[in-house]
Amino acid sequence: MSDTQTVSVPGRIMAAEMAEQPAVLQRILDEGAPKIREIAAEIAARNPRFVLLTARGTSDNAALYAKYLIEILLGKPAGLTSMSTTTAYGAKPDLTDVLVITVSQSGGSPDLVASTKAAREAGAITLAVTNNAASPLAEVSEFHIDVLAGPEKALPATKTYTAELLALYLLVEGLRGGDGSAAKELPALAAGILARQAEVKALAERYRFAQRLVITSRGYGYPTAREAALKLMETTYIPASPFSGADLLHGPLAMVDNVSPVIAIVPDGKGGEALQPVLDRLRGRGADLVVIGQQAQVDAASAGFALPAGVPEEVQTILEILPLQQLAYEVTIARGQDPDAPRALAKVTETH
Repeated sequence: MSDTQTVSVPGRIMAAEMAEQPAVLQRILDEGAPKIREIAAEIAARNPRFVLLTARGTSDNAALYAKYLIEILLGKPAGLTSMSTTTAYGAKPDLTDVLVITVSQSGGSPDLVASTKAAREAGAITLAVTNNAASPLAEVSEFHIDVLAGPEKALPATKTYTAELLALYLLVEGLRGGDGSAAKELPALAAGILARQAEVKALAERYRFAQRLVITSRGYGYPTAREAALKLMETTYIPASPFSGADLLHGPLAMVDNVSPVIAIVPDGKGGEALQPVLDRLRGRGADLVVIGQQAQVDAASAGFALPAGVPEEVQTILEILPLQQLAYEVTIARGQDPDAPRALAKVTETH
């Protein structure tokens, strides 16, 4: 083999991009935060009456996180939009004094661009949160936040997702006049978590031959459950069903038995407290329960991954997903597949 030939190592790109996340988070805090505060101040001065969030795929999970932040920290109603009402049905809602936040890594999906353009024409304050300042979405929006993640080449989104989460947290903090100090330790904490990949690799052996997975959480942890399920499905091809813990008790719990693998994300705070009855029911059914959360919760489960203690609940979401990204990567490698290039997927999904 000549020196100019390159060996394609499965998962090389995804692994490199996961490893970039502490640096990306630090870049947002150092370089992005001042601009985010400036935009937040301009929007806050216009006092939007409520917030609508528009996104697809991974970015939809980031938008769900923002919905929790807005409702809990700002006390404003927030909803996730149904883009087809505008793009397919031609609905023309009155969006005067409504803040419409569109979240997209590429900013290139036609339905996101079209619905944002329509929202601006309907009187909305429009804000795009993307990884591409030159994107069509940024161009049609009144405001734009660049998440500064740098080019992302692996099909599974990792660094752009955590970058979106942090940018949205800083935005909400800015809207309420906060200083975002809860995020200052995230880069170092993220680096510490990612350095424990050997623990995740050992955990991955549980799921190498899994036929299906159930993933559950509550509160700020629920977007993590949804994103973890998406990452596992698009890389490993294992069907993974994400449920709010409350919804899991309303019927789907019946499919869980003593051989069912369940992953529970247990936030340290009110979300974890609300999830406790669900964990008790899962243990009672003999489920193979793996916990991502505090050490005491991990000790009470079949296995798990302990997260750093003392992190404010509203930013734990940014750390919770990291071992689950690694889990998707390790299970995919163990199954002999390439997480960099899942079948049937494209980096920009052009829905209409």
